[in-house]
Amino acid sequence: MSRAETEPVDDDHRPRTPGTTPTAPEPEAPRPPSPSPTQTPSPSLVQTRPPSPPSTPRSRQRSWTWTLGLFRSELLTTFRRWRTLALLGVLAAVPVLVGIAVKLETGDSGSGGRGGGGGDGPAFIAQVTNNGLFLVFTALAVTLPFFLPMAIGVIAGDAIAGEANAGTLRYLLVAPAGRSRLLLAKYATVMTFCLVATLVVALSALTVGALLFPLGDLTTISGTRIGFGDGLLRALLIALVVALSLIGVAALGLFVSTLTGSGIAAMATTVGLLITVQILDQIPQLDALQPYFFSHYWLSFADLMREPVYWDDLQKNLGLQALYAAFFGSAAWARFTTKDVTA
Repeated sequence: MSRAETEPVDDDHRPRTPGTTPTAPEPEAPRPPSPSPTQTPSPSLVQTRPPSPPSTPRSRQRSWTWTLGLFRSELLTTFRRWRTLALLGVLAAVPVLVGIAVKLETGDSGSGGRGGGGGDGPAFIAQVTNNGLFLVFTALAVTLPFFLPMAIGVIAGDAIAGEANAGTLRYLLVAPAGRSRLLLAKYATVMTFCLVATLVVALSALTVGALLFPLGDLTTISGTRIGFGDGLLRALLIALVVALSLIGVAALGLFVSTLTGSGIAAMATTVGLLITVQILDQIPQLDALQPYFFSHYWLSFADLMREPVYWDDLQKNLGLQALYAAFFGSAAWARFTTKDVTA
């Protein structure tokens, strides 16, 4: 037997030396399969891009744009109506009538008389003839119990029910504003009307007071004298307090407006509730409940004409109005967001 036949050979036909073991060929590294044109590549082979930043600021800006646009539209719609202009005209006429009545009554006794000071009301009514600036406080005291709340009740009661009665409410809800945002825009519009109506009364009274009575330094209810500039500043502050005193009425009217589809019924109900509450506020047997009526502290703004200012009743008034606004505002939101709108 030949040597070639006895020596072990490797697979590549080369003789293998004794004592060595055959080495297997190194396997080739597997190649990743190339994706076919119709095959989606594996996620591990695709280079992922970093996630784009969230668009929260842009969405918030768009949300605020919609809210401001809706509020501006509601303001224009409200103040372009003849009913709104008529209410503002009536409110502006009240100080004119009061000033003329006081001037005629005190004409015989001279401008320094104290005519017109009799009757109920804040103590500064008696000082109208001494200083025309007091006509601002007198006009607000006259319009606050009835005229101003009635005007607010008409605007607030017609806010939702008037749209439903006219058939435009569901078209407003088609816009991406949403029901909550629409209700907020309606309430903000009513509150703007509160401020505008109060300022109309104050400016009309200041104009009539300057024409019919002397202006200058004024005497406070406490007997101290303050300058005319300080008096104007207090008049502006009183107008703001009167406007804030009506936020409870505005929320009540808005809630009533969500309960019905008739604007006239909502306005009549709101005004009726205002009159009823003020009648109950005058009944002595209900003195335990009267501090919780929204109209009980309305005339507390007269304390701003004291030196020093009495803040107790003012704080109670503003706190009570905030409580009414929160309660009836929440009730209006709960009703409106779950209401079936068919008109």
